[in-house]
Amino acid sequence: MELYFFGGIIMELTAVLTPAEEGGYIALNPETGTTTQGETVEEAVANLKEATALYLSEFPLPAPGHPVVTIFSLPAHA
Repeated sequence: MELYFFGGIIMELTAVLTPAEEGGYIALNPETGTTTQGETVEEAVANLKEATALYLSEFPLPAPGHPVVTIFSLPAHA
């Protein structure tokens, strides 16, 4: 989805955060595949924004769509 703001285009992208085993969070942008991490949610998202902007400066997306995000269940291993 693209939003127009003061004559420029602002892209809305997705951030998926999961807790990291060593602490903090791993952040993924599924539209580009960029991944990073941070000690807090805010730091992880800020790092993801920077990494994704760098990626898009080299590999622009023509018209990104939003991924479908859902959950599913599996039996737990005993």
